[in-house]
Amino acid sequence: MDERDWLAERFEAQRPHLRAVAYRMLGSVTEAEDAVQESWLRLSRSDTDKVDNLRAWLTTVVGRVSLDMLRARRARGEQPAGTWLPEPIVSIETEDDPEHEALLADSVGLALLVVLETLTPAERLAFVLHDMFAVPFDEIAEVVGRTPAATRQLASRARRRVRGAAPDPDADITVQRELVDAFVAASRSGDFEGLVAVLDPDVVFRVDAGPGDRRTAPPVSGAEDVARQVLARGAPFARFARPAIVNGSAGVVVAPRGRPLAVVGFTVARGRITAINVVADAEKLRDVSLEG
Repeated sequence: MDERDWLAERFEAQRPHLRAVAYRMLGSVTEAEDAVQESWLRLSRSDTDKVDNLRAWLTTVVGRVSLDMLRARRARGEQPAGTWLPEPIVSIETEDDPEHEALLADSVGLALLVVLETLTPAERLAFVLHDMFAVPFDEIAEVVGRTPAATRQLASRARRRVRGAAPDPDADITVQRELVDAFVAASRSGDFEGLVAVLDPDVVFRVDAGPGDRRTAPPVSGAEDVARQVLARGAPFARFARPAIVNGSAGVVVAPRGRPLAVVGFTVARGRITAINVVADAEKLRDVSLEG
């Protein structure tokens, strides 16, 4: 094995971690893959003899690449208009699937990604690298071009906004699945009271069908208003809902005639559904598979 092959092997071992960092930064599986690939190109052009900790070095590199991509996105005026949801990560549930635990252990919910999208690129980087991946502030400071103290403030501001907008979800997947199943059953039967019973009083309902699609609408909040929206817009499709893991949490894929029409992610906190995020943008669903 020559030196380049040896380096490529070490890089491949870090790919899942780097993809996780980039996805949290970008909210797009496709863009995350692009960021990881750019990180490989930068590694292949670097003097690795001076790299003591390859994982740490690559984490900051993929963070820097993602930061540049976020800034370029803003410079091009590609800010999300109206309701925006990230590209979901979906796994169809099958019984006794050992991959579920891995998905749950390394996941980030759709609701949290929606909040991260409201941060500045520098705030997002500081929060993601420090709070999610324990990168020291002095290393993050070099990426954002600020002092460690200023970088600490970036993360602190981001943390306050995240905590205020995205409650910690219930970790028990069984509890999540019970509530989601009850939600789907009530939707199928048109049971308004049954829907309200599983929804948090401040639940938020979002639909992202893509730019210019009439199904995309401003978020709706409040248990009764959300229940009315679900029965008016989603009841006809509830019978096509198939259990899935969506960004590490219980969710469903709506697939009439075997084709994914929508992915629905749920956030469960305090024993109730606090957020329902419907991704119906065909571009974001192109890689969703119904294979278990």
